[in-house]
Amino acid sequence: MNTNEKRIYRFIVRSIKSNDPRSAGFLSDALSLGYSNIEKIECQDLYFIEGALDSPQAVRLCDELLSDPVTQKAEWQEINAEPQPYSSNSDFLIEVALRPGVTDPVAAEIVRASQELGIRTVHRASTGFRFLVKGKGISATLADDLARRLLSNNVIHRYALGPVQPVFPQEAEANDQIEVFKIRGFNETDLLDLSRERRAALDIHEMKTIQQYCLKEGRDLSDIEFEMIAQTWSEHCVHKTFKALIELKDQENKYYPGKRVNNVMKTYLKAATDRINAPWVLSAFVDNAGILDLDGKNEVSFKVETHNHPSAIEPFGGANTGVGGVIRDVIGVSAKPVAVTDVLCFGPQDMKLNDVPEGVLHPRRIMSGVVSGVQDYGNKIGLPTVSGAILFDPGFTSNPLVFCGCVGIAPQNSHPRSPHEDDRIIVIGGRTGRDGLRGATFSSMTMDAQTGEVSGASVQIGVPITEKGLIDVTVIARDEHLYNAITDCGAGGLSSAVGEMSSQIGGQVDLVDVKLKYPGLSPWEIWLSEAQERMVLAVPPVNLKRLQEICDIYDVELTDIGKFTQSGRLVVTYGNKKVLDLENHFLHEGIPQRQLSAAIPAVPSFPPLIAIPSENLDFNQTLIALLSHPNIASKESVIRLYDHEIQGGTVIKPMTGIKNDGPSDACVLKPMGAQAHYGIILSNGINTEYGKIDPYQMALSVIDEAVRNAVAVGANPDKIAILDNFCWGDPIRPETMGSLLEAARGCYDGAIHYGTPYISGKDSFNNEYLGSDGLRHAIPPTLLISAIGITDDIHYSISMDLKSAGNPLYLVGEMNPVMGGSHFNLLSGQPINDPVPGFSTKALDVYRSVFKAVRAGLIKSMHDISEGGLAVAAAEMCIGGRLGLDLNLNTPDPLRYLFGETNGCILVEVDIKKSKEFESVFSHLPFLRLGEVTTNQALVIQNNRQGLINSLLDDLVSSWKRLKKEA
Repeated sequence: MNTNEKRIYRFIVRSIKSNDPRSAGFLSDALSLGYSNIEKIECQDLYFIEGALDSPQAVRLCDELLSDPVTQKAEWQEINAEPQPYSSNSDFLIEVALRPGVTDPVAAEIVRASQELGIRTVHRASTGFRFLVKGKGISATLADDLARRLLSNNVIHRYALGPVQPVFPQEAEANDQIEVFKIRGFNETDLLDLSRERRAALDIHEMKTIQQYCLKEGRDLSDIEFEMIAQTWSEHCVHKTFKALIELKDQENKYYPGKRVNNVMKTYLKAATDRINAPWVLSAFVDNAGILDLDGKNEVSFKVETHNHPSAIEPFGGANTGVGGVIRDVIGVSAKPVAVTDVLCFGPQDMKLNDVPEGVLHPRRIMSGVVSGVQDYGNKIGLPTVSGAILFDPGFTSNPLVFCGCVGIAPQNSHPRSPHEDDRIIVIGGRTGRDGLRGATFSSMTMDAQTGEVSGASVQIGVPITEKGLIDVTVIARDEHLYNAITDCGAGGLSSAVGEMSSQIGGQVDLVDVKLKYPGLSPWEIWLSEAQERMVLAVPPVNLKRLQEICDIYDVELTDIGKFTQSGRLVVTYGNKKVLDLENHFLHEGIPQRQLSAAIPAVPSFPPLIAIPSENLDFNQTLIALLSHPNIASKESVIRLYDHEIQGGTVIKPMTGIKNDGPSDACVLKPMGAQAHYGIILSNGINTEYGKIDPYQMALSVIDEAVRNAVAVGANPDKIAILDNFCWGDPIRPETMGSLLEAARGCYDGAIHYGTPYISGKDSFNNEYLGSDGLRHAIPPTLLISAIGITDDIHYSISMDLKSAGNPLYLVGEMNPVMGGSHFNLLSGQPINDPVPGFSTKALDVYRSVFKAVRAGLIKSMHDISEGGLAVAAAEMCIGGRLGLDLNLNTPDPLRYLFGETNGCILVEVDIKKSKEFESVFSHLPFLRLGEVTTNQALVIQNNRQGLINSLLDDLVSSWKRLKKEA
């Protein structure tokens, strides 16, 4: 055979099991979306290989590389002719493949692995899926609709009813074409048209400032210069809403002297951190991640990012690269990542297909893709996904929220931050492609029905194995002091990374040296691409040889693209052609401060609380309904997809209890390298229902929840730091800006009260969808507070599952339950008009006493009271321990007491032999002995000895796990 001959082969891999879970999942989704006449969907893997193979080589690829012979069967054929459409009377064949230019990590690994098998004639590969759809009366129209709505995503896929044509990546070669915009002669209309056409998301004041810069420089801008300014000035990169001057439209407000706020970040978030002045905070609001002292020798870093817009149009890639990006933030502070977190918000999973807005993926597809993206990256890179939450609300139908977090550890003072003159600008990791273009500006825009088509290039595809190499290389390079600065290629790609690193000195880059994935990229695309798995380092020339040796060991590409200078400017060339020359001060300090208006929402008024009539209420059925609510019910089906125990440091896991299926309040980790018994505690607080009613109280509540959850596993409340993530609608609207201000004010007051400094944060605005009805549909105001606590002894960690019959159960904290924003109200046909939970002034003292009791060995289990109220918290403790509770209340308002929600309260199981000692610890604080743990497999709750709840444990478990009972 002529080994230079390039032929194309099709490989099909199918499961030999009749109950293939992947196929069953597609069928379940199809039926849920209303395709009731579909009886079976069989999903197969599809591979195309270009090269010259003989039959034995093809068989080896089938058996040794492309399939698992135990569970799969592979077949192959050479493609000799144009593929023909496929159909029959009872089934359809649908094939799906990636669009040209979309990153295909599996294809690259096929080529590499084939070479290692000794099959040197494999040149290129591509991948896809093959679906056999069976059912009665399936038409081509239905098959096409199924392919478009469920089996593919137009942003990254192409599909065919029948065999799909293979495409392959091409050899990479760029071009030097640039476009010049004659900005100096533009009027206001021309300026705004340019911003809109280039999807720059710049307003008229910003465009005029750019125009003035051009007049000062005496020249116009190239496309690469304009694109760099747009990403540097984007909401994502510069937080211009949080730094804006905000004028209040309302009358004088005692909380906002002078009717203005100048810079939300400084006024509320950084001000709280500065006032608390915790000595164990080593870096806040400076680096890619916040940094704390861990044990006197090591430091721990924490960052939480959002990846909302990309996840809306391509859920897997958006979430996948959200995880990858926040991991690189931690690498960017010279730390070794040790754990991942995720908090996810979706639309209702049972939404009818016809109710989904045009151009929007069904919430089931979005959730499935996002969860798969988180799973894929964390599991493959070898990091445990240990902490998070999942919420559902109609407001997240068009705009899901995807919060990705990462924790890292490093020796103290091992993170250099200052590049030196003549340091080389080194890129390590993945190659550059069109994936991720304009991601920074894209995330600053409102979405509509065309967003997926227009912004498809804003979505990146991750390659976690490549990023694992980055971790290995950078840790060694850090310990050998080979670089003077490091950062990741995130939003804005090389433009952002090199731009930030050279902002205090200067830099010079030649784009010809940047390694590409495929041909035809123009200079601005190379510079702005957000292709994943890349880090930028400032490396002294003398250290380059050693860094190259380390990269070679871990198969990580290293590219020298330029050097740092003392020019005060950033200069980019393409060969001998200068394509960018910008002044650093203008680029990083020249953006005009935004002027925004705010309408502070009126403080809601509510009638006095009176006892709620409950004679006709079935308390048992109410508890069952609450346990089954998607926001409260078990997330085990998702958690089990994540490897939360890899690296062996997870002390308190996401699921806990006698059968490892109870919901932990927080996670406790003992990272490798931590001294003695030191560990870290991760928790979060989020509640969109409160934000709909009172954003100020929402902020106080979610801070309390994050702290409360950490305390409930044994954290010291005096050593907890927090991160803020704001997700809002369009801040240009005064009412949106007003609710944001109220939440920020709550963030300040809450942090000061608990002594929890902010060490990092992120804002995500314009989470709106412009519907076909011409109206903007915004997400509910959403604030995520992520907490990180430091424990000096992980052996004092406490789980939430009941431990022993006979132990008393206590309620500690001010119990002031209300129905505002409660899940009882969500389920009730007649919501009760209550305020949202208020702030507990005694909560911090309660938490300190809880910590004291933990260290005295008095507490056996704890669980915080949150969504669903006291009854749900008690039921969850029963589920975790597979034990019963016998509780007796004494309240004139049992419905509100059991199902209302409150801040500052924890249920505590105490060692029966130490109950008096426990009560003495709380003698100056509110506490109540509710009852005791029993061996009876039931939760029994009485009020003044009158029965309210008597629910069998089996019923609690099945409802919380949303299991269908057999008839």
